Amino acid sequence: MAVTPQHIRDAADALRGSVLNTPCLHSRTLSEITGAEVYLKFENLQFTASFKERGALNRLLSLDAAQRSAGVIAVSAGNHAQGVAYHAKRLGIPAVIVMPRYTPHVKVERTRAFGAEVVLEGDDFDAGKAFALELAKRRGLQLIHPYDDEKIIAGQGTIGLEMLSAQSGLEVLVVPVGGGGLIAGIALAAKSVKPQIEVIGVETERFPSMYCALKGVTPVFGASTIAEGIAVKEPGALTLPIVRQFVDEVLLVDEGDIEQAIVMLLEVEKTVAEGAGATGLAALLKHRERFAGKKAGLVLSGGNIDPLMLASILERGMVRSGRLARFIIELRDLPGALAQVTARLAELNANIEEIHHQRAFTHLPVQSAEVEFVLQTRSHEHVAEILEALKAAGFAARLDNG
Repeated sequence: MAVTPQHIRDAADALRGSVLNTPCLHSRTLSEITGAEVYLKFENLQFTASFKERGALNRLLSLDAAQRSAGVIAVSAGNHAQGVAYHAKRLGIPAVIVMPRYTPHVKVERTRAFGAEVVLEGDDFDAGKAFALELAKRRGLQLIHPYDDEKIIAGQGTIGLEMLSAQSGLEVLVVPVGGGGLIAGIALAAKSVKPQIEVIGVETERFPSMYCALKGVTPVFGASTIAEGIAVKEPGALTLPIVRQFVDEVLLVDEGDIEQAIVMLLEVEKTVAEGAGATGLAALLKHRERFAGKKAGLVLSGGNIDPLMLASILERGMVRSGRLARFIIELRDLPGALAQVTARLAELNANIEEIHHQRAFTHLPVQSAEVEFVLQTRSHEHVAEILEALKAAGFAARLDNG
């Protein structure tokens, strides 16, 4: 069957009460920062912290009794896996999830916690899919595809209905794109309600599969991306024609844009978004003129980010914003020399986070040392003030933020 707006409305009825109708709220601060009127659809508040529950449950509900008894299999780096595992357990359906070996530990453990049998196989989605197809045939399992399935597309499309029901004045929807299931469903739904609305997709520069497919050029892929949830090398056979017909444009963002968006969502909205979930805000930050003054609905598609990765992103964000700085200062290697510097830093209201002495690996004369200070600072202006004050006090100091 071809997916229609009626299929999406049917999916909304089927999912009601089992999947959250998540908030779609205006962000005054992000609007001021980006120049657009920003509305956030908090799909990271779903029980499995991702929109993937919608399509997974809609597909599972379509299985007949024999298929439910035999069980299902899915291939996913995490969010689809959790959605299938959680709702399969609710419905009493055995589930096997094939996950690439590099999948963040937090996603693997959450999937296991939902009661699924997890198999780590292959270095990417394509390798895992080949293994899963063979395993499905051998064990008689029903494959639940993460995006290239009519029921999946219809389930994801319910987000579009909810966004326009909550905020009927939206002029543009900004949606992460991997294989295309999410944006295909949302575009179909949104344009059936409001034909003039724009639907804009966002991919990473490292995995521009849909962007290149629409332009008819061969994509070049990176080794990895912070947005691993949309690191797909080929759009779906079902999703691509829908995207061609109903999506107005696909934009690209880079890794730095996504990192900045993750930090901003955490600081401003106090909400955790994974890399894929933050790409909508990344697009507004990178392509400001494209969205200036428009009422833009962003889909925060998921919040399943590895805690260690999040910690690293936050620290890098502090460096970019001038709240964490590294100084290299040359000192005489004599008693009291370090105390003079630390006293001056205290006067300048710079909090010392780390200190490292370097005596051997330096070209300085003997009895001299390079001392690396990592300082907590207030802003780029504060960093410049500290540097000038140290030099004025006679210290050979330089900024070194890599």
